[in-house]
Amino acid sequence: MTAHRTADLGFARLDLDRAERTGTPEVVYAAGKTPEQSVACLQGLLDGGAASAFATRLDDAAAAAVLARWPDAEVDAEARTALVGPPPEPAGDVLVLTAGTSDGPVAAEVAATLRACGVRARRVDDVGVAGVHRVLAVSPDIAAADAVVVVAGMDGALPSVVGGLTDRLVVAVPTSVGYGAAFEGLAALLTMLNACAPGVLVANIDNGFGAGVAAARIARSRVQR
Repeated sequence: MTAHRTADLGFARLDLDRAERTGTPEVVYAAGKTPEQSVACLQGLLDGGAASAFATRLDDAAAAAVLARWPDAEVDAEARTALVGPPPEPAGDVLVLTAGTSDGPVAAEVAATLRACGVRARRVDDVGVAGVHRVLAVSPDIAAADAVVVVAGMDGALPSVVGGLTDRLVVAVPTSVGYGAAFEGLAALLTMLNACAPGVLVANIDNGFGAGVAAARIARSRVQR
């Protein structure tokens, strides 16, 4: 069995060969880590040979620590992400739709993840089913994409509508946006899991990173055919 390289930082063991094995590099999940630990993880990935290193769920202190160490890092305050080093050459196109402006932070995490994975992302915001003509107006953009990520809270109905408009894979992301009966995204999650349109796959609540990785793999596979 082939040995896989790791970097033991004491508080974390970094998987240095994840990109070669899975096509997606090791990513630093900063939530629960100190700013110093997040910076150390990013540095460990770069020291291990990665051309760039990506972190998600940074708070303000972690973002400041990243910029203090790498002033040219791409820090996205909305997405709460940081990319250190140049992103991969982009291949493939993913359309990221939001049902409403309040879903923006999760959509931003999707877009930042796609960039870190070497896939072009285009965002179109506020096309929810309360005004279904808005999503119908972007049908040409949906048809042109290699995959579509739909980010929605409240009733979570938008992915099913989009799934009925395209032959592309639709990755649905429920968000914790909504009033009390939305149950912090649970209502949207269940709606998406019960989508009547086929070809809709569902990520976890507020999991823009997971949706971005899934869409990136689909987009790259279409390009590589």
